[in-house]
Amino acid sequence: MSDKIIKMLAYNGKVSVICAETTNLVEKARRIHDLSPVTTAALGRILTIASIMGADMKGTKDKLTIQIKGNGPMGMAVVTANNFPKVKGYVANPQIDIPLNEDGKLDVAQAVGNQGYINVVKDMGLKEPYVGICPLVSGEIAEDFAEYFAKSEQKNTAVALGVLVNKEGVKSAGGYVITPMPDATQEDISKIEQHIFQAGAISKMLDQSLTLKEIGQKITGDNNIEIIEEKIQPIYECDCSKEHMEEALETIGKQELQNIIQEDEKAELVCHFCNKKYHFNKEELEAIIYRLERNVNNNE
Repeated sequence: MSDKIIKMLAYNGKVSVICAETTNLVEKARRIHDLSPVTTAALGRILTIASIMGADMKGTKDKLTIQIKGNGPMGMAVVTANNFPKVKGYVANPQIDIPLNEDGKLDVAQAVGNQGYINVVKDMGLKEPYVGICPLVSGEIAEDFAEYFAKSEQKNTAVALGVLVNKEGVKSAGGYVITPMPDATQEDISKIEQHIFQAGAISKMLDQSLTLKEIGQKITGDNNIEIIEEKIQPIYECDCSKEHMEEALETIGKQELQNIIQEDEKAELVCHFCNKKYHFNKEELEAIIYRLERNVNNNE
């Protein structure tokens, strides 16, 4: 089964619902980064919300970057997405191992920490990108993003994110975002709150093989929920290349490149997002220096 995102409208168009299944892409991230169970759950939740937010962007060149920096042992997490959505991400400390929480579940809040911030950058082709910053409220990710939407985007939303991990890897992963429109009534919102509570965890519903439409019906209580878009397939894909790595080497400057040539006669760069290694020999490094010198001379 491939991953999927569907957009729906409940209560006669008064409530927006986006549901996502991201099991495959979270499992791919787990394998690439050799994540421990708790960092699989944490990064998986961030990749899922990035997929949902990416799918909700309008422009084909729009890009989203999420940074989460908490005071927990996992350290910073960085995830990017476009509107396809293609997502990628990494965490500073991928293999931390901490005890289960008091409910016997993976302690994502402890791994992330409850002090820190979410930083969201949306590059939508305007002069300046949109930047939203919001303090962490719990480290559970879903609650933190509900707070982010309320404070930074002035949208009251219900956010659920879940990753179910077993010994083989990711059993199920997904999430949903529910946003009432301005004409939604308090009765509509109360019904949804009640059904969200009754529905239980999104990862459990996916594990029980509920379709995303069935999950949408269950969390809203609206059996007549309308699908408005369903051919969205989020994937984990890195767009790194040797050309991008050359650009990174250019930024360190001529002197540092000369030092590398003198000491090692070669350089190895590793992509944070996919762990792919790029090698540059002495001749390639000298070519970068030559290009830097030529650019300086052209600008004089």
